[in-house]
Amino acid sequence: MKKTAVVSGATSGIGRAIALALAAAHYNVVAIGRDTKALEALKTIPNVQPLALDVTDHKAVDDVFRGLDVDVLVNNAGRMPPVRHFCDADESDIDKAIALNISATLHLTRMIAPGMRERSQGHIFFTGSTAGHAAFPNMAVYCATKAAIGGFAAALRLDMAPHGVRVTEIVAGRVETDLYRDVLPAETRAQMYANNAAVQPENVAAMVCAVLDMPQHVDVQRFDILPTYQAPAKG
Repeated sequence: MKKTAVVSGATSGIGRAIALALAAAHYNVVAIGRDTKALEALKTIPNVQPLALDVTDHKAVDDVFRGLDVDVLVNNAGRMPPVRHFCDADESDIDKAIALNISATLHLTRMIAPGMRERSQGHIFFTGSTAGHAAFPNMAVYCATKAAIGGFAAALRLDMAPHGVRVTEIVAGRVETDLYRDVLPAETRAQMYANNAAVQPENVAAMVCAVLDMPQHVDVQRFDILPTYQAPAKG
């Protein structure tokens, strides 16, 4: 019987790459997203079941996932607030980042983790960031949300380990995705990614598959994946 994987934020970037990699590894993949065009394109991929869902809608998440047996959960959905001084941040941008990056992630995990504990099997991934483990100027809110996810993932691993459930944080450095699309100018983004100065989403997906392939007695608490050379960005 095929195993089931759930990937949030699966319509682009890291989430899409992970969804495709898991599908190629013969998982039945529930690919969650809000981009209807991107979800439509995923329908053509074998083993992928696109699901239009706003993970900040807790009731909708409950309706879909309550009682569903899931073998792998990849909490990847997230947002980058505008890159600016905290004192100039818009309150709504702060609230949206907390709602998606923290609250929605914990809620989705809370719906799926109990079933894994009951069956004594499963693997939960969180897409974290180097920004959760180091300070960056003009990114205080994003750093705070990713630090919260890093702390939660580490503590959850201790909760779940006695039940045979593994937990891994993906600590991603500069990855070439659309994360900065709405918060940095195109010229700055091009500079960030020039000369292979960024990890590709497929590289992250390959690491996720490698971690899943480790024997059951091995739990990779976190892996850091960074470009060998990282060019400075001038915003």
